[in-house]
Amino acid sequence: MIRKLDNNNDTMRVLVIDDEQGIREGCERILKRMGFEVFKANRGDKGLEVVEQEDISIVLLDLKMPGMDGMEVLPRIREMDDAILVIIITGFATIETAIEAMKQGAYDFIPKPFEPDHLRIVVDRARENLRLTRETEKLEEERKKTLLDLGTEKSRIRTIIESLPNGILVTNTQGQVVFMNPAFQQMLDLDPCRPAGEPMEAYISDEGFSKLVHDISQGKYHETDEPPSYELALNHNVYYMARGKPVLAEDGECLGAVITLINITTMKVLDQLKNEFVAKVSHELRSPLSTIHEQLAMVLKDMVEGESAEEQYILSRAKEKTQGMISLIGDLLDLSRIESGAVTREPETVHVGELMKNIVDFLQARAEAKKQTLSLELPDEPLPTITADPRGLESIFGNLISNAVNYTQEGGRIEVTVRKKGNWIVTQVADNGFGIEEKHQKKIFDRFFRVKNAKTRYITGTGLGLPIVKNLVDSMNGSITLESEPDVGTTFTVSLPIEKVGAVECAEPARTAESSA
Repeated sequence: MIRKLDNNNDTMRVLVIDDEQGIREGCERILKRMGFEVFKANRGDKGLEVVEQEDISIVLLDLKMPGMDGMEVLPRIREMDDAILVIIITGFATIETAIEAMKQGAYDFIPKPFEPDHLRIVVDRARENLRLTRETEKLEEERKKTLLDLGTEKSRIRTIIESLPNGILVTNTQGQVVFMNPAFQQMLDLDPCRPAGEPMEAYISDEGFSKLVHDISQGKYHETDEPPSYELALNHNVYYMARGKPVLAEDGECLGAVITLINITTMKVLDQLKNEFVAKVSHELRSPLSTIHEQLAMVLKDMVEGESAEEQYILSRAKEKTQGMISLIGDLLDLSRIESGAVTREPETVHVGELMKNIVDFLQARAEAKKQTLSLELPDEPLPTITADPRGLESIFGNLISNAVNYTQEGGRIEVTVRKKGNWIVTQVADNGFGIEEKHQKKIFDRFFRVKNAKTRYITGTGLGLPIVKNLVDSMNGSITLESEPDVGTTFTVSLPIEKVGAVECAEPARTAESSA
């Protein structure tokens, strides 16, 4: 449902959804002084009730809340009223999720902790956006009701578009630029006097951005698919997010595209700071934890048989927990290295069949301990070699097979199949284990996400194994897909190009192979 904005109501209504009482009350004091009518909710479901009952214009939405979190509330709000502007309140550790929320339609975000001036700036920007939207709707209504001078109306709309803080680009079906607002010209450091009319490539040399503009302009996405977003990196460490929509005629014909550019440099900087913080803390913690783990192992080894079973149990649990923390730290360090590109290895010629045999042989003992059948099927003819990082490949398939062993019941089976399909090496890791419900499958590659139910609650893991796999596969220009059904099994399919894929980031395969998603 899309609710019409009320042009006669000068007092806008703001809803603050946050489980922290201090945040709710602080926002209320600031927003009331700005002239807003403020509503509050401490949970996502309560907030949705307010949205349904009241004419809300702006929502301040916390991402991390008990019960229904912000990422679940956001699409519900957009379904109920697409005119509402949602501003994400995000903690230091959820910047990546905030970026994902903006991709899904959030207007802006505020990182915690924030100053009152920061809140005022972001909310004022949203209020101005709504004011311009209302003005645009008013102009549209006037156009339908009367036959006023079209030239005057176009001039007014153009004035509104040119005053928007985000970059706006309009193209025709050939990908030629027909309009750029001043913000777009400033973002790309273009001459303000430079006229439109040239192909997109004449204004910016980024091939990926130009391809996106041409695809949307030529109607590639106008029927079913939502056009993808694109991150544009310019000089001086400036980053923009580009999103586009096709311009359609009344008969559905594609006339061109409208592209918006949003500055996401602040989010990128915060994400980098987060990664640096994680790496520094992880390095400082790994050494003392390893020492504690070794000392616990020595104490357990030297304990006389028959001593207190309770003491042995407590020490064993402590040893198990320290090992889990060491694995978590290792996975965090791997992710930091992969995402920053600080550690890379030159690709080598890899015999995939031999590599897969070594990985399966290494994990065979673990499968046999659970009375499972772990098999590897290779084609009759030798597989072609690929040029890639062997340690990265070991990390990818070691994680996937380890997960299959961990999440398959005793007596189950794990089948690894490798095939050549065209210019790709396609590897499948299939099991007949617990399976993954459809509602969890979209989150399976998210950091720290783990499926928890009665069957998996006692399986230890960090929730970082599959994110590491996804990052490594992407860095090799490959793809990974998932098919799963509860109580039937799970199949991961990894497709890697045979040609050289360039230098890729390293992970430590021996450790990450033990880290379950």
